[in-house]
Amino acid sequence: MDWRWTDSLGVALRGRGLAGRTTDLARAAERAGVGSLWIIEDYFDPGAYALAAAAAAVTERIVIGLGVVNPYTRHPALIAMETAALAGIAPGRVVLGLGSSNRKWIEEQMSIPFKTPLRGLREGVEIVRRLLDGQRVTYAGEVFAAHDVALEAPPPAPVPILLGVKGPRALALAAEVADGVHCSVLASPAHVRRVRATTASRARGDFAVIAYLPVAVSDDRAQARASVRPLIAHYLGVLHGQSILADAGLDPARTQPFRDALAAGRAATDLVTDDLADTFAVAGTPTDCRAALARWAEAGLDAAIAVVPERADLARQLERLGRELAPAWKEMRCR
Repeated sequence: MDWRWTDSLGVALRGRGLAGRTTDLARAAERAGVGSLWIIEDYFDPGAYALAAAAAAVTERIVIGLGVVNPYTRHPALIAMETAALAGIAPGRVVLGLGSSNRKWIEEQMSIPFKTPLRGLREGVEIVRRLLDGQRVTYAGEVFAAHDVALEAPPPAPVPILLGVKGPRALALAAEVADGVHCSVLASPAHVRRVRATTASRARGDFAVIAYLPVAVSDDRAQARASVRPLIAHYLGVLHGQSILADAGLDPARTQPFRDALAAGRAATDLVTDDLADTFAVAGTPTDCRAALARWAEAGLDAAIAVVPERADLARQLERLGRELAPAWKEMRCR
């Protein structure tokens, strides 16, 4: 794949009623000059492949990213099959993000064994990649197996595979078997630097590092920053105790109140201080946002994928991203 799409900002599709708005938003993103459009698959929201296909069918240039799906709810052979179909709709502009998801969704809620997640991810990547390459696959692993499987219609162009991973061992795996890393929401510049340092000596060829970043641009700085606080608060609870937050200098004591609030079903927006907003988000006036993006570019981020807060107007934000932030990001990337 031509990786020049990383020189333009990307955007993640999310929010209530997304299924009915996907085609309109995809067209708006392409008109705005956004380089990539990403589908987040959180259970039990609308499925990623249906939304991705809808977006692919009404666009011509924009890259369609799956960020991310897992090999447990869909067998690796099924992932390859669906990805190949998507790549047939949008040749040369599909990126597959794979991750292991989490034990609550997979094992507790769907009763699917969540055995050795890293091993499962390694095996899943191998099966998917070989099938997408047009091979006939017989494979017997610890977690997944395939017997005499081949796709009837492999993709007409290669599909890059990014791993949605965070920890040291998982990052080492990504460097070994994938084309890049898809960093989670709350990937600070410090986390991006660790991803780069961990993968630098092992990665093969062009290795992309992309990240979901909470983004809100407005002429009213206070309004923009207020809009990202609920998103930051939620993910500080979700990611409590994980290395991605330690990279940003947050110990578990700092994020425990967010985890407690999440467990109790309470909003912890008031606990999101200005320093947390600065660390994890791109929010404020266009000038503020360009300065913030520069910190991630300097850390080595290849593609910034905007996650727009639900309280913001995504269509309006797309227009402003394309007009006021995308040119600056391209200049930062092309220096």
